[in-house]
Amino acid sequence: MNIRSLAEKDRARLLSMLIKTRAFTSAEVDVAMELIDIVLKDGSQKDYQIDCMADDQDQVIGYICYGSAPMTQGTFDLYWIAVDPDSQEKGVGSKLLTFLEKRVEGEGGRMILADTSTIPQYEKTRKFYLKNGFEEVAVIRDYYHPGNDRVTFCRKLTPLHPPLI
Repeated sequence: MNIRSLAEKDRARLLSMLIKTRAFTSAEVDVAMELIDIVLKDGSQKDYQIDCMADDQDQVIGYICYGSAPMTQGTFDLYWIAVDPDSQEKGVGSKLLTFLEKRVEGEGGRMILADTSTIPQYEKTRKFYLKNGFEEVAVIRDYYHPGNDRVTFCRKLTPLHPPLI
């Protein structure tokens, strides 16, 4: 397995994988694909970066989408992380997070924020973040809709190259 940049050939596999997880609504899949398309169509944009975990046959089994948070110094947002159901519970998601942490530290980043929902199908996601060194730092009640709160997790880092002030 290796982690590499998103390629055009990955698009259909990622769509299939997002649907196959059964964790995302069709609207969420649409948003994930919109970000994938932005990255694929505009190599010069800086808002979103996508890296993929590929198996030994170079088939994508997971991906992570992230970017530097505008108007901040060293804060990065984790927008999406997804792993093919056939590859879950094998450390793929944790390896993608470790990759992200090293990438962010190398760019002078000091924290990664990840938002998720409090509905039951996201319980596994919330536990995943906690298991991987994230801390729950905020809850906004009824954010997505009544009874569905937004939870923000934070992972503090030590930048390899602190920004010059």
